[in-house]
Amino acid sequence: MKIAGQYTFADVYDSIITIPDCFVLTKNKIGTGNGEAKLYFGSKPSMRNFFGEAGFSAKCFLLKQDLLSYMETIKAEYLNPSYDYRGKSLFATLWQERYKKVQSLDDVIYFHVQDQEQIDGPRGYINSSDEGYYLIRELSLPLVSYISAMRVEATDGTFCYYLKLFVDFEAIETKKNGPLVFNYGRSTDYVKEKTVKYDAGGKKQNKDNGRIGQEKYRNALLEECPFCPITMINDERLLVASHIKPWAVCDEKEKIDPKNGFILSPLFDRLFDQGFITFTDDKHVLISQWLTPKNTQRIGLKNDSYIQLLPIDDARMAYLEYHRKSVFRG
Repeated sequence: MKIAGQYTFADVYDSIITIPDCFVLTKNKIGTGNGEAKLYFGSKPSMRNFFGEAGFSAKCFLLKQDLLSYMETIKAEYLNPSYDYRGKSLFATLWQERYKKVQSLDDVIYFHVQDQEQIDGPRGYINSSDEGYYLIRELSLPLVSYISAMRVEATDGTFCYYLKLFVDFEAIETKKNGPLVFNYGRSTDYVKEKTVKYDAGGKKQNKDNGRIGQEKYRNALLEECPFCPITMINDERLLVASHIKPWAVCDEKEKIDPKNGFILSPLFDRLFDQGFITFTDDKHVLISQWLTPKNTQRIGLKNDSYIQLLPIDDARMAYLEYHRKSVFRG
């Protein structure tokens, strides 16, 4: 498959780049200060192994279709912010303006990034004065946005770098609901975090910050499919009720709709939740190329494998359409 119509896959950077608060434009910031353009990309050895030798200048690109998808996915965070962004009172208008800006762009947005070799220490940074790089700073929201990077090869043998923005649904959910800890078993889907408070008599009171209605949701899924359809594991202690459309962007009905879920074993729950795998309406699994080839081999699942016992119906197809468009790292 050709990327941007002319490139073939060569390699993928094995870490995601979480967008920090110091990198984004002022209105997007959570903290104080005016931010800076340099972006931490990992250790210097790993960054230079990916981009080139010290002092590199690397040709990169973004895809307009990716940015439109990202903006549609992040819209819920713009309209109902989970963080106290500095310009959040303007976010509804900013989203519209930025979406229109992306619509006006070319299909492929090229720019160059440079190694910030003047910065001492083991941390590797990139920077750029190009418009494409500025666009990342403008559209990204700190902590809930991240970048994945892929090295691709042109027909003449030269390399280019494909960057893609994603939404971190888990970061949004954690901020809104507090940390969630898995407890595999039928009795409950999660161990709920407790905030200790005391009444007037000094007696402890616990405030429950967990997911409401999840035991019922999980049990309904187990009634329909009491095993992971990929691994066939049927020990309920090793099974997770995995949402198709992420909890963080669901309405109240979708959060507890069993048609918005699959029962999966922990590894495949994590892969599905993080967008490294998804499913077609005809029960085939798709594996993201943003997962390194070695890790893809280690999973032991081949791309386009047929998952015969995967429960699919019209309601799940609608949720899967969202997953393929907004969660899957395709």
